[in-house]
Amino acid sequence: MSGSHVIAVILAAGKGTRMKSDQAKVLHEIFFSPMIHHVLDAVLGLDLAKTVVVTGHQRQRVEEALAGYPVAFAEQKEQLGTGHAVLAAQGEIASSGTTVLILCGDTPLIRSQTLQQFIDGHRQSGAILSVMTTILDDPTNYGRIVTGEDGQILSIVEEKDANDEVRAIREVNAGIYCVDGRFLLSALKRVGTDNKQGEVYLTDIVAIAKGDGCQVGRFVCGDADEVLGVNSRIELARAHACLQERRNLQLMTEGVTLLNPATIAVAKTVTIGRDTVIHPQVHISGVTTIGSGCRIGPGAVLYNCRMGNSVKVGPLVYLKDIDLADHQVIDPPSSRIIRD
Repeated sequence: MSGSHVIAVILAAGKGTRMKSDQAKVLHEIFFSPMIHHVLDAVLGLDLAKTVVVTGHQRQRVEEALAGYPVAFAEQKEQLGTGHAVLAAQGEIASSGTTVLILCGDTPLIRSQTLQQFIDGHRQSGAILSVMTTILDDPTNYGRIVTGEDGQILSIVEEKDANDEVRAIREVNAGIYCVDGRFLLSALKRVGTDNKQGEVYLTDIVAIAKGDGCQVGRFVCGDADEVLGVNSRIELARAHACLQERRNLQLMTEGVTLLNPATIAVAKTVTIGRDTVIHPQVHISGVTTIGSGCRIGPGAVLYNCRMGNSVKVGPLVYLKDIDLADHQVIDPPSSRIIRD
């Protein structure tokens, strides 16, 4: 099973009530882009046959935000749970006859390489269903992984349906699955709504697979942050900080000096040459190119700029759609002292 025999289904239909927002959750911006863009960038970094996005709440706005991405859409007309959301894409799943990679549009920290390792592990295991999990110090709000004496997964229990013993489990469901398409559709049609939410839980396919005597595999993601689900403004901020740190580590590895990197934000669409020095509180976005040996002063903001080599930008300078030649110097506006 190569990547081309896998289709991805991304669930992006929910309202995100814990965000306390009038905007669909997956459209909230994290590190210069709606969070679903980060998920799609990770998925489209794989060699998959097709990617399907399931939309529902604010469907038109979500689909408009994904214009330009090579994806198909399926509509979940009522939000009746994750299993019900996957069934909205059953036409695409049934016609493919392949393995389905399922993930949520609110996991912006997931990496392409992690998804590829997950797919490869699923293929090698021979399991009909594989679940991605991780270990959390505080597993509150996540579905717990219930295992047998042999260490194999028996079921996934959502927190609202868990007793105290299950709530004490620290291994949680990351909400990412690899599953045989035929089994998936058959199992979802057998899932009931006997739970406190009255919803069709995708997680119930694990117990169904075990009941059918099928093998269920699991892939433990070592970096718990990578499978962080963004359900609140607090988690939104955590995800932003993580993506900012990843980007800054990449830049420093490539030979860019960042002074106090925690205060510096550089979008993925920015290219910076080696030996450039960036001072604190700098914000660089848009399609910006900066040459080598440049110095960007504290508090500078750059958007859609093109700079040659050895350019110097002073502190608190705002530049938009500007071209700067080699060795050019841009100073901040002169200060004025106003006296009473």
